[in-house]
Amino acid sequence: MSSLIIINDPPYGTERLYNGLRLAHALIKREENVTVFLMGDAVAGARQGQKTPDGYYNAERMVRRVTTKGRVLLCGTCMDARGMTEDEVIKGAERSTMDALAEVTVQADRVLVF
Repeated sequence: MSSLIIINDPPYGTERLYNGLRLAHALIKREENVTVFLMGDAVAGARQGQKTPDGYYNAERMVRRVTTKGRVLLCGTCMDARGMTEDEVIKGAERSTMDALAEVTVQADRVLVF
């Protein structure tokens, strides 16, 4: 079974990205085929070099964990709007497009939006 998780919220300030990535990790553990599409402010979750206080979750590490067995796509238009370049993105996360999101949506058995 394949799952697409679309996340819109920023990495910090709300817990939607955190919870969406937690679900992605749980599905991957169950051998699910998982794609996470980050759009809007959520693209910042894939920025490398994030520093967070001890005891606080780190979105970069959580996104990196998804890339080991799943796929992480980033809205290219959203990256551009935030002045984010591909050089700033963690290895394994891919700049993407709405056409690619449409294709992954059609192929997914289920789509979850955070």
